[in-house]
Amino acid sequence: MAAETAVEGIPDMKNFCIISNSIKDSELEKAHIIRNVIEQRRMDTTVTVMDLCCENLKIPKATEGIIVLGGDGTLLSVAKKTMYCELPLIGVNLGALGYLAEVEMSSIESAVDKLLLDQFKIEERMMLAGNVCISGEETKQSCALNDVVLCRRGDLQVIGYRVTVNGLYLNNFYADGMIISTPTGSTGYNLSAGGSIVEPLARLIVLTPVCPHTLNTRSIMLSPEDRIEIEVLPPKGMKPVEVGAYFDGTSTGIMGPGDRVNVFGAKEVTRIIKLSNDGFLEILHKKMSE
Repeated sequence: MAAETAVEGIPDMKNFCIISNSIKDSELEKAHIIRNVIEQRRMDTTVTVMDLCCENLKIPKATEGIIVLGGDGTLLSVAKKTMYCELPLIGVNLGALGYLAEVEMSSIESAVDKLLLDQFKIEERMMLAGNVCISGEETKQSCALNDVVLCRRGDLQVIGYRVTVNGLYLNNFYADGMIISTPTGSTGYNLSAGGSIVEPLARLIVLTPVCPHTLNTRSIMLSPEDRIEIEVLPPKGMKPVEVGAYFDGTSTGIMGPGDRVNVFGAKEVTRIIKLSNDGFLEILHKKMSE
């Protein structure tokens, strides 16, 4: 569970792909502003601008870094869609609150200067992988940088979740939902649900029930090598049970009693470019003070 260290920046990074969210960046105006800033500073650069809303993202082979415009949700989506590239990402925040998107548009020129001068580090963030088993059929494996969430659908009622770790029974939780979070995701939905905040370079898995029907339930920290299985239990009353399964907010299926989700630490990592020398606690203090 030891924390991973950040690695130094890629020497002479000059070729970029800018991926923007056209919902927040009308006509990709801000993406083109950033492209112009890069091209003004370096003549031999190659900069490609793409829209996240396009169905497929084909990253040019020469790309050395990806600049993502949007909020944390946009960066999570790009991380999943470009995971095969193993390229480092840097987020430009166009949202209200971003833990992953470090750069603001107001400071984009200094951020570009640091990128072109290789004044940055790359943090390797662990990811989760897993699938959902519905009526005995397993879905295709999905990955998540932030979290895997099970949440109640339909009528208001407490849902039962049977949790096993490495094949050993842990506990039955009665709650609105369950969150399986990475350290990166610990400041997301996990934080809102009262879960523990974890240093993002750590390697561990956080298991947090959402609004549990008990007085003493807390987050449980697990090893990244652990394999977690959560099964939906039959309802105590007459109302039918429906539970949505979401990997970084993307639905992977609707579960009922007897269905289960299997989650474990992924082999893949997400590489995040970090320009600031501020530590995690300094950033956390700033965000919590906003």
